[in-house]
Amino acid sequence: MTTRLPSLNGLRAFEAAARHLSFTNAAAELNVTQTAISHQIRRLEEELGIALFVRQNRTLALTPAARDYLPGIRAAFQDLRQATDRLLRKDNERVLTISTLASFAAKWLLPRLASFQEAHPGIDVRITTSTELVNFQRDNVDAAIRYGRGQWPGLHAVWLLADELFPVCSPALLKGERPLKQPEDLAHHTLLYTSLTSEDWRLWLTAAGLPIETIAHRGLTFDMSFMTIQAAIDGLGVAIGQTSYVQDDIEKGRLVVPFDMAMPADAGFYIVSPEATANTPNLAAFRKWLVTTAKHGDQTSQSYPATVEKSG
Repeated sequence: MTTRLPSLNGLRAFEAAARHLSFTNAAAELNVTQTAISHQIRRLEEELGIALFVRQNRTLALTPAARDYLPGIRAAFQDLRQATDRLLRKDNERVLTISTLASFAAKWLLPRLASFQEAHPGIDVRITTSTELVNFQRDNVDAAIRYGRGQWPGLHAVWLLADELFPVCSPALLKGERPLKQPEDLAHHTLLYTSLTSEDWRLWLTAAGLPIETIAHRGLTFDMSFMTIQAAIDGLGVAIGQTSYVQDDIEKGRLVVPFDMAMPADAGFYIVSPEATANTPNLAAFRKWLVTTAKHGDQTSQSYPATVEKSG
Protein backbone atom coordinates (compact mmCIF):
# COMPACT_ATOMS: atom_id res chain seq x y z
CA MET A 1 0.00 0.00 0.00
CA THR A 2 1.38 3.39 -1.01
CA THR A 3 0.84 6.28 1.39
CA ARG A 4 -0.27 9.44 -0.36
CA LEU A 5 2.15 12.30 0.27
CA PRO A 6 0.71 15.41 1.91
CA SER A 7 0.71 18.80 0.20
CA LEU A 8 4.22 20.07 -0.57
CA ASN A 9 3.13 23.63 0.24
CA GLY A 10 1.85 22.43 3.58
CA LEU A 11 5.11 20.64 4.36
CA ARG A 12 7.12 23.69 3.36
CA ALA A 13 4.96 25.90 5.61
CA PHE A 14 5.35 23.41 8.47
CA GLU A 15 9.15 23.24 8.12
CA ALA A 16 9.52 27.03 8.09
CA ALA A 17 7.06 27.61 10.94
CA ALA A 18 8.70 24.87 13.03
CA ARG A 19 12.15 26.36 12.46
CA HIS A 20 11.05 29.86 13.44
CA LEU A 21 8.31 28.83 15.89
CA SER A 22 6.42 31.71 14.31
CA PHE A 23 3.81 31.87 11.55
CA THR A 24 4.74 35.50 10.97
CA ASN A 25 8.44 34.79 10.35
CA ALA A 26 7.60 31.74 8.23
CA ALA A 27 5.30 33.89 6.09
CA ALA A 28 8.05 36.49 5.62
CA GLU A 29 10.56 33.80 4.57
CA LEU A 30 8.19 32.20 2.07
CA ASN A 31 6.86 35.55 0.83
CA VAL A 32 3.22 34.77 1.62
CA THR A 33 0.74 36.11 4.15
CA GLN A 34 0.47 34.87 7.71
CA THR A 35 -3.09 33.79 6.93
CA ALA A 36 -1.83 31.61 4.08
CA ILE A 37 0.67 29.91 6.41
CA SER A 38 -2.04 29.30 8.97
CA HIS A 39 -4.38 27.78 6.34
CA GLN A 40 -1.63 25.55 4.93
CA ILE A 41 -0.71 24.26 8.39
CA ARG A 42 -4.37 23.60 9.26
CA ARG A 43 -4.87 21.73 5.95
CA LEU A 44 -1.74 19.66 6.60
CA GLU A 45 -2.93 18.77 10.08
CA GLU A 46 -6.26 17.67 8.60
CA GLU A 47 -4.50 15.55 5.96
CA LEU A 48 -2.34 13.85 8.58
CA GLY A 49 -5.04 13.69 11.23
CA ILE A 50 -2.44 14.94 13.73
CA ALA A 51 -1.99 18.26 15.53
CA LEU A 52 1.43 19.76 14.80
CA PHE A 53 1.43 22.96 16.84
CA VAL A 54 0.23 24.05 20.24
CA ARG A 55 -1.04 27.62 20.01
CA GLN A 56 -0.93 29.39 23.36
CA ASN A 57 -1.70 33.11 23.38
CA ARG A 58 1.16 34.57 21.33
CA THR A 59 3.51 31.60 21.58
CA LEU A 60 3.87 28.60 19.30
CA ALA A 61 5.21 25.18 20.28
CA LEU A 62 5.58 21.84 18.52
CA THR A 63 3.58 18.85 19.63
CA PRO A 64 5.53 15.65 20.44
CA ALA A 65 4.38 14.18 17.11
CA ALA A 66 5.65 17.24 15.24
CA ARG A 67 9.04 17.04 16.96
CA ASP A 68 9.36 13.47 15.69
CA TYR A 69 8.16 14.43 12.22
CA LEU A 70 10.33 17.53 11.74
CA PRO A 71 13.84 15.96 11.27
CA GLY A 72 12.67 13.84 8.35
CA ILE A 73 10.90 16.76 6.68
CA ARG A 74 13.92 19.01 7.20
CA ALA A 75 16.24 16.37 5.73
CA ALA A 76 13.94 15.91 2.75
CA PHE A 77 13.97 19.63 1.95
CA GLN A 78 17.76 19.70 2.36
CA ASP A 79 18.01 16.82 -0.15
CA LEU A 80 15.80 18.77 -2.54
CA ARG A 81 18.00 21.86 -2.20
CA GLN A 82 21.18 19.86 -2.77
CA ALA A 83 19.72 18.03 -5.77
CA THR A 84 18.66 21.35 -7.29
CA ASP A 85 22.09 22.82 -6.61
CA ARG A 86 23.77 19.87 -8.34
CA LEU A 87 21.41 20.25 -11.31
CA LEU A 88 22.17 23.97 -11.66
CA ARG A 89 25.89 23.37 -11.27
CA LYS A 90 25.76 20.93 -14.19
CA ASP A 91 24.27 23.68 -16.32
CA ASN A 92 27.02 26.04 -15.14
CA GLU A 93 29.93 23.66 -14.63
CA ARG A 94 32.36 26.04 -16.34
CA VAL A 95 32.18 28.48 -13.42
CA LEU A 96 34.64 28.23 -10.52
CA THR A 97 33.98 30.68 -7.67
CA ILE A 98 36.94 31.61 -5.45
CA SER A 99 36.72 33.74 -2.31
CA THR A 100 39.70 35.63 -0.90
CA LEU A 101 40.81 38.84 0.79
CA ALA A 102 40.51 41.97 -1.35
CA SER A 103 44.18 42.87 -0.86
CA PHE A 104 45.41 39.40 -1.81
CA ALA A 105 43.20 39.46 -4.89
CA ALA A 106 44.37 42.92 -5.96
CA LYS A 107 48.09 42.58 -5.22
CA TRP A 108 48.81 38.89 -5.91
CA LEU A 109 46.03 36.85 -7.52
CA LEU A 110 44.61 39.10 -10.24
CA PRO A 111 47.96 40.04 -11.82
CA ARG A 112 48.66 36.32 -12.32
CA LEU A 113 45.20 35.06 -13.24
CA ALA A 114 45.61 35.54 -16.99
CA SER A 115 48.04 32.61 -17.14
CA PHE A 116 45.39 30.30 -15.67
CA GLN A 117 42.79 31.50 -18.15
CA GLU A 118 45.19 30.90 -21.03
CA ALA A 119 45.93 27.37 -19.83
CA HIS A 120 42.27 26.54 -19.01
CA PRO A 121 39.98 28.48 -21.38
CA GLY A 122 37.08 26.16 -20.52
CA ILE A 123 36.94 27.31 -16.88
CA ASP A 124 35.39 30.67 -15.94
CA VAL A 125 36.89 31.90 -12.66
CA ARG A 126 34.85 34.27 -10.55
CA ILE A 127 36.63 36.08 -7.71
CA THR A 128 34.67 37.29 -4.69
CA THR A 129 36.27 39.15 -1.79
CA SER A 130 35.42 39.29 1.90
CA THR A 131 37.10 39.71 5.26
CA GLU A 132 34.74 37.10 6.72
CA LEU A 133 35.31 33.34 6.63
CA VAL A 134 33.25 31.94 3.79
CA ASN A 135 30.36 29.57 4.49
CA PHE A 136 30.68 27.06 1.64
CA GLN A 137 27.11 25.75 1.93
CA ARG A 138 25.50 29.17 2.10
CA ASP A 139 27.72 31.29 -0.15
CA ASN A 140 27.96 28.99 -3.21
CA VAL A 141 31.76 29.24 -3.21
CA ASP A 142 33.99 26.44 -4.52
CA ALA A 143 37.20 27.36 -2.69
CA ALA A 144 38.70 30.12 -0.59
CA ILE A 145 42.22 31.46 -0.22
CA ARG A 146 42.68 32.05 3.50
CA TYR A 147 45.43 33.43 5.67
CA GLY A 148 46.14 31.38 8.77
CA ARG A 149 47.85 28.27 10.08
CA GLY A 150 45.98 25.71 8.00
CA GLN A 151 43.79 24.46 10.84
CA TRP A 152 40.19 24.57 9.64
CA PRO A 153 38.28 21.44 10.77
CA GLY A 154 36.33 19.69 8.04
CA LEU A 155 38.09 21.50 5.20
CA HIS A 156 40.77 20.40 2.75
CA ALA A 157 43.66 22.90 3.10
CA VAL A 158 46.75 23.13 0.87
CA TRP A 159 49.62 25.49 1.69
CA LEU A 160 50.42 28.12 -0.93
CA LEU A 161 52.97 30.59 0.41
CA ALA A 162 54.34 32.18 3.55
CA ASP A 163 54.96 35.86 4.04
CA GLU A 164 57.58 38.00 5.68
CA LEU A 165 56.95 41.48 7.07
CA PHE A 166 59.32 44.38 6.36
CA PRO A 167 59.16 48.14 5.73
CA VAL A 168 58.67 49.36 2.15
CA CYS A 169 58.50 52.83 0.68
CA SER A 170 58.74 54.84 -2.51
CA PRO A 171 62.28 55.25 -3.92
CA ALA A 172 61.78 58.99 -3.43
CA LEU A 173 61.99 58.59 0.37
CA LEU A 174 65.58 57.43 0.12
CA LYS A 175 66.46 60.96 -0.94
CA GLY A 176 65.29 64.43 0.07
CA GLU A 177 65.82 66.48 3.21
CA ARG A 178 65.45 63.51 5.58
CA PRO A 179 66.63 60.47 3.60
CA LEU A 180 65.59 57.07 4.92
CA LYS A 181 68.91 55.30 5.50
CA GLN A 182 68.54 53.45 8.82
CA PRO A 183 65.60 52.34 11.01
CA GLU A 184 66.07 55.27 13.41
CA ASP A 185 65.18 57.60 10.51
CA LEU A 186 61.60 56.31 10.68
CA ALA A 187 61.03 58.88 13.45
CA HIS A 188 61.03 61.57 10.75
CA HIS A 189 58.61 59.86 8.37
CA THR A 190 54.87 59.18 8.28
CA LEU A 191 54.05 55.55 9.01
CA LEU A 192 51.26 53.81 7.12
CA TYR A 193 49.01 51.32 8.89
CA THR A 194 46.31 48.84 7.92
CA SER A 195 43.55 48.68 10.53
CA LEU A 196 43.37 44.86 10.65
CA THR A 197 47.16 44.54 11.08
CA SER A 198 47.93 47.70 13.03
CA GLU A 199 50.34 45.82 15.32
CA ASP A 200 52.77 44.97 12.47
CA TRP A 201 54.92 48.04 13.05
CA ARG A 202 55.29 47.31 16.76
CA LEU A 203 56.17 43.68 16.05
CA TRP A 204 58.76 44.61 13.42
CA LEU A 205 60.45 47.17 15.68
CA THR A 206 60.58 44.65 18.53
CA ALA A 207 62.08 42.01 16.23
CA ALA A 208 64.64 44.55 15.00
CA GLY A 209 65.58 45.51 18.56
CA LEU A 210 64.39 49.09 18.27
CA PRO A 211 62.38 51.07 20.86
CA ILE A 212 58.66 51.45 20.29
CA GLU A 213 59.15 55.20 20.73
CA THR A 214 60.57 55.18 17.20
CA ILE A 215 56.99 55.21 15.90
CA ALA A 216 55.46 57.42 18.60
CA HIS A 217 54.26 60.01 16.10
CA ARG A 218 51.50 60.57 13.59
CA GLY A 219 50.55 58.10 10.90
CA LEU A 220 47.88 57.23 8.32
CA THR A 221 45.56 54.23 8.65
CA PHE A 222 43.68 52.45 5.85
CA ASP A 223 41.01 49.73 5.83
CA MET A 224 42.68 47.49 3.25
CA SER A 225 46.31 46.44 2.80
CA PHE A 226 46.32 47.26 -0.91
CA MET A 227 45.34 50.86 -0.06
CA THR A 228 48.23 51.07 2.42
CA ILE A 229 50.65 49.75 -0.20
CA GLN A 230 49.35 52.20 -2.79
CA ALA A 231 49.89 55.05 -0.33
CA ALA A 232 53.50 53.89 0.05
CA ILE A 233 53.92 53.79 -3.74
CA ASP A 234 52.57 57.36 -3.90
CA GLY A 235 55.21 58.50 -1.40
CA LEU A 236 52.85 59.25 1.49
CA GLY A 237 54.96 57.34 4.00
CA VAL A 238 56.50 54.01 4.97
CA ALA A 239 54.39 50.82 5.19
CA ILE A 240 54.98 47.35 6.54
CA GLY A 241 54.94 45.18 3.45
CA GLN A 242 53.78 41.59 3.26
CA THR A 243 55.79 39.58 0.72
CA SER A 244 52.80 38.46 -1.35
CA TYR A 245 51.40 42.00 -1.48
CA VAL A 246 54.58 43.87 -2.43
CA GLN A 247 56.82 41.54 -4.43
CA ASP A 248 55.53 42.72 -7.82
CA ASP A 249 55.88 46.39 -6.88
CA ILE A 250 59.44 45.80 -5.64
CA GLU A 251 60.43 43.95 -8.80
CA LYS A 252 59.01 46.77 -10.95
CA GLY A 253 60.72 49.51 -8.93
CA ARG A 254 57.58 51.10 -7.53
CA LEU A 255 58.68 50.19 -4.00
CA VAL A 256 62.04 49.69 -2.33
CA VAL A 257 63.09 47.90 0.85
CA PRO A 258 65.10 50.43 2.87
CA PHE A 259 66.41 48.07 5.56
CA ASP A 260 67.91 44.60 5.42
CA MET A 261 65.65 43.19 8.13
CA ALA A 262 62.45 41.15 7.83
CA MET A 263 60.21 39.46 10.36
CA PRO A 264 58.81 35.99 9.56
CA ALA A 265 55.04 35.83 9.71
CA ASP A 266 53.36 33.28 11.99
CA ALA A 267 51.03 32.06 9.25
CA GLY A 268 50.62 31.81 5.50
CA PHE A 269 48.10 31.55 2.68
CA TYR A 270 46.20 28.32 1.99
CA ILE A 271 43.60 27.28 -0.56
CA VAL A 272 40.75 25.58 1.27
CA SER A 273 37.62 23.78 0.12
CA PRO A 274 35.10 21.24 1.43
CA GLU A 275 36.55 17.73 1.57
CA ALA A 276 33.69 16.36 -0.55
CA THR A 277 34.41 18.64 -3.52
CA ALA A 278 38.16 19.20 -3.15
CA ASN A 279 39.08 16.99 -6.12
CA THR A 280 36.53 18.08 -8.70
CA PRO A 281 38.37 18.58 -12.03
CA ASN A 282 38.03 22.37 -12.25
CA LEU A 283 39.03 22.98 -8.66
CA ALA A 284 41.92 20.50 -8.84
CA ALA A 285 43.24 22.30 -11.93
CA PHE A 286 43.00 25.70 -10.25
CA ARG A 287 44.66 24.46 -7.06
CA LYS A 288 47.54 22.90 -9.03
CA TRP A 289 48.04 26.18 -10.91
CA LEU A 290 47.98 28.17 -7.64
CA VAL A 291 50.55 25.94 -5.94
CA THR A 292 52.85 26.03 -8.97
CA THR A 293 52.53 29.80 -9.34
CA ALA A 294 53.18 30.41 -5.63
CA LYS A 295 56.23 28.14 -5.71
CA HIS A 296 57.63 30.04 -8.70
CA GLY A 297 57.04 33.31 -6.85
CA ASP A 298 59.11 32.07 -3.90
CA GLN A 299 62.07 31.64 -6.25
CA THR A 300 61.94 35.31 -7.25
CA SER A 301 62.27 36.73 -3.72
CA GLN A 302 66.04 36.41 -3.25
CA SER A 303 66.57 40.17 -3.13
CA TYR A 304 64.26 40.65 -0.14
CA PRO A 305 65.60 41.46 3.34
CA ALA A 306 67.33 38.93 5.50
CA THR A 307 64.95 37.44 8.06
CA VAL A 308 65.36 38.35 11.70
CA GLU A 309 64.10 36.21 14.57
CA LYS A 310 61.23 37.66 16.56
CA SER A 311 61.95 38.61 20.14
CA GLY A 312 59.93 39.74 23.08
